[in-house]
Amino acid sequence: MRKTIIVSNRLPVKITEKDGEFALQASEGGLATGLGSIYREGNNIWLGWPGQEISDPKQQEKITKQLRQMNLMPVFLTQDEINNFYEGFSNETLWPVFHYMSVYARYDQGYWDAYYQVNKKFRDIVMQVAEQGDVIWIHDYQLLLLPGMLRAEMPEISIGFFNHIPFPSYELFRLIPWRAELIEGMLGADLMGFHTFDDTRHFLNAASRILPVNTSANVVSYNDRITVVETFPMGIDFNKFSALGQNPEVKHQLQNLKDNFQQERMVLSIDRLDYSKGILQRLQAFELLLQLHPEYVGKVVLYMIVVPSRDTVPQYKELRDEIDKLVGNINARFRTLSWHPVQYFYRSFPVEVLSALYNYADICLVTPMRDGMNLVSKEYVASRNNNDGVLILSEMAGASKELMDAIIVNPNNIGAITRAIVDALNMPLPEQERRMKAMRQVVSKFNINHWVKLFMTRLEEVNQIQQNMLARRVNQETAVMIRQQYRQSKKRIIFLDYDGTLVGFQTNIDMAAPDPDLYQLLRELASFPGNDIVMISGRKHETLGEWFGHLPLDLIAEHGAWQKTKEGEWYQLPGLTDKWKQEIYPMLEQTTDRTPGSFVEEKSYSLVWHYRKVESGLGELRANELMNTLRYYTQEKGLQVLPGDKVIEVKNIEINKGKAALSWLNHKKYDFIMAMGDDVTDEDIFKALPAKAITIKVGSQVSAAQYYLRSYHEVRHLLRTLKTVHLDI
Repeated sequence: MRKTIIVSNRLPVKITEKDGEFALQASEGGLATGLGSIYREGNNIWLGWPGQEISDPKQQEKITKQLRQMNLMPVFLTQDEINNFYEGFSNETLWPVFHYMSVYARYDQGYWDAYYQVNKKFRDIVMQVAEQGDVIWIHDYQLLLLPGMLRAEMPEISIGFFNHIPFPSYELFRLIPWRAELIEGMLGADLMGFHTFDDTRHFLNAASRILPVNTSANVVSYNDRITVVETFPMGIDFNKFSALGQNPEVKHQLQNLKDNFQQERMVLSIDRLDYSKGILQRLQAFELLLQLHPEYVGKVVLYMIVVPSRDTVPQYKELRDEIDKLVGNINARFRTLSWHPVQYFYRSFPVEVLSALYNYADICLVTPMRDGMNLVSKEYVASRNNNDGVLILSEMAGASKELMDAIIVNPNNIGAITRAIVDALNMPLPEQERRMKAMRQVVSKFNINHWVKLFMTRLEEVNQIQQNMLARRVNQETAVMIRQQYRQSKKRIIFLDYDGTLVGFQTNIDMAAPDPDLYQLLRELASFPGNDIVMISGRKHETLGEWFGHLPLDLIAEHGAWQKTKEGEWYQLPGLTDKWKQEIYPMLEQTTDRTPGSFVEEKSYSLVWHYRKVESGLGELRANELMNTLRYYTQEKGLQVLPGDKVIEVKNIEINKGKAALSWLNHKKYDFIMAMGDDVTDEDIFKALPAKAITIKVGSQVSAAQYYLRSYHEVRHLLRTLKTVHLDI
């Protein structure tokens, strides 16, 4: 039975210990709610740390049994691992960098070693329960290495990964010394999810600049696999928060609030203690409100809940002290006998009390400096069954991309937050209703179940795409079939591209000369009776002649502009002109002047702009600019603009590898035709050849070819196996 394995740092349970006995209670978190429908079904399983150190083996065994009845599986961590992996690397290295607070980050080798080892520990426990055909869904920044570790052990398994916090821009991410390892780990997933399009973009940019990967739109090709990177904004259990308003306990709490606050308007703020939440700025904005608008003194209350978190860590302890001080100052300065401006609570509350507050508060103030999503804003909206109330939301929270009818503010702009509170206090009811209805529709539709379903469906689609690509890979079976056809035929022609197909890419184009091994391979293939080997390349004819003129090969250079049979001399296609170069060359030169590392190569009937040595990102940017300019100029001139691998080529439209290949086929009848190439220009050959031809693309990109091989090493290997067929014949 295929099963789904959910992996997160923490299990969705709270463990309490009393007199050596452990009691388990399911947690109320948003993720636990959304994934509850998955992990409780059949033989599915959720794997993670139970939340506290349990070192006694007997206790571990007992807890494991209890958890297994709830479809949960524990990963036990030692206190040392908790300190270095969780408190250390996860929360003192990744958390600050990912939240754009890199000044707080610590880059400690001991932290990294622990992070690596704990990810390995998770891998080993997943391996105990994972079987071929299972789906593994890994969550969050504590387990960035796990997808790659699992992929190495189980190459065919389906892996999804979701990051619940922001992903920083490349400039910040590259500060982490172990950045390449982290990206490699994440790319072990088939599908990667982020809350916002910005996060997705930042990841794609970081991946393409740190690793030798190809990115096209939202697909990353690395190690001959594709990873799809998508945006999935996470939702909440809308119905639960909407229905809580009718709960007797919530009604009771609501009545208490009405009795306590009577005519006062309430501004609600709920956060975990963290420097990314913008709590101090919120207090300063409220202080400014009372200072600039004395008419609100005695009439507006800031009801602020801060949930305790890591307050033994210096930055957090400092933040807590600052909050205490600022709350004390505001209350001392503005309070009256019957009114406290800031009602401040440093503790957590049950969901019923929170629901009553959501229902009662006129305004919900959510202004984090950075936040992956921020579900408090969505919980407030879901609770407003009367469609009234105003949400003030930071543009730095992921939720701001969906809840556009909130009052959106920059959390660093204290004055703007103050003005937003004034606007909210004075907003007419019809305007409140218009905004709240629109937001409730969004939160209702894009709820937590929708999020889970969307992710799982997309993961299935990605696996399907990968399967389709695998089906076309030259596996053992296909190789046997090719050898069989080769053996049974009398007249054979093999078209071979050069760069990227028979040799690897070199940053310097003149360094890619053939090696002795390649010469030997081509000589033996070409000298076998009945074989015609055609080297078909974009290279200059002088270069091809110099490298291969002494071998019994047919040569087609510059995409077909120059041609030479093994016995004959070079001749060029008739009727070609190079007059157009005078106009196009200066454009390429101009781009080269603005792009360090690029250069122009001139061939007889084409011009090539190379940007292999250009800084990643800049090369692509200039290439796009150049493509747009050239398209405009070349349309009426009978020219073609071809983007290739780190090159852009402009050539006469009559020059085409496909046409050149067909002209070779017209001279003789062949019963075995094969073509291999890695570039956009080779697609012309694949399309032009008859259906019976064997066409092979090098690299796993989408192609008109029937099959693909992953590298020039595999091309040489396949050609060597054809060579061995000669011995059998």
